[in-house]
Amino acid sequence: MRKNTQGFAHVLIFVVVLVVAVAGVAAWKVIGSENKSENSVDPGTTEQSSESSISWSMDGSEWKASGTPPDCDDPLSIPSPADITKATAVLYPGQYRGTDYKPHGGLRFDGSANEDITVTAPQDAEVYKASRYYEQGEVQYLFAFIAPCGIMYKFDHLLTLSADFQELANKLPEPSDGDSRTTDFVPRPLVKAGDVIATAVGFKNTDNVGFDFGVYDLRSKNAAYESDSWKAEHQDDNEYAPYAICWLDYLAGDAKSIAKSLPAGDGVNGKTSDYCD
Repeated sequence: MRKNTQGFAHVLIFVVVLVVAVAGVAAWKVIGSENKSENSVDPGTTEQSSESSISWSMDGSEWKASGTPPDCDDPLSIPSPADITKATAVLYPGQYRGTDYKPHGGLRFDGSANEDITVTAPQDAEVYKASRYYEQGEVQYLFAFIAPCGIMYKFDHLLTLSADFQELANKLPEPSDGDSRTTDFVPRPLVKAGDVIATAVGFKNTDNVGFDFGVYDLRSKNAAYESDSWKAEHQDDNEYAPYAICWLDYLAGDAKSIAKSLPAGDGVNGKTSDYCD
């Protein structure tokens, strides 16, 4: 029987074309992955992201959800991100500290070692953005998270990260002195309530043990924003200041009364706050 060499040749040509096409697509993907914006980073954890989840984004003037967000707890209840019984002072949100306005507050843990304080995620959320930078000769980490219902929480002055968060931080731009500009994660990885974010906080070289903590309700602007003078004074911060809340009022369980009983961490402004009564 005569072999059909012509048909075999056609099949061979088809296979060669297919291999070339697949190689071309792979090369395009590699090139495309190197052409991302300097303001975003691929966390390399897309398996942790959910395309069906609600994401929030700032359009320049206000926050908007990608769809209909789920309801937040009512009343809002936020577990303390660290052991509040170890805290020695509270920095109140919504006050000037130095020359800068701080929509966020923070907790101090004087007398504790930096590694005595563990920071955990208070809610299920997306990891929105982060930065790593040098301050006082030590690398500091900032992370911001957004829960699907529209609550953002933000930490700064994290010193040692958990393994999972260190893996994310390693994808950020190299740290430089005093440059805490943030980088967005695209896509955004997910974090579960209780996940460990950091295992040490503050500045080890100066025995400064504490971290910044801010909470923001992206669903609506706060009461401070209703003042025309306040609005004019903070018009350059549409992302945080108009949405910051007095997170002390929303701490779950005994953490609320403990936090409010602590002395103020800022010796100039005390407990004066644009957000707290």
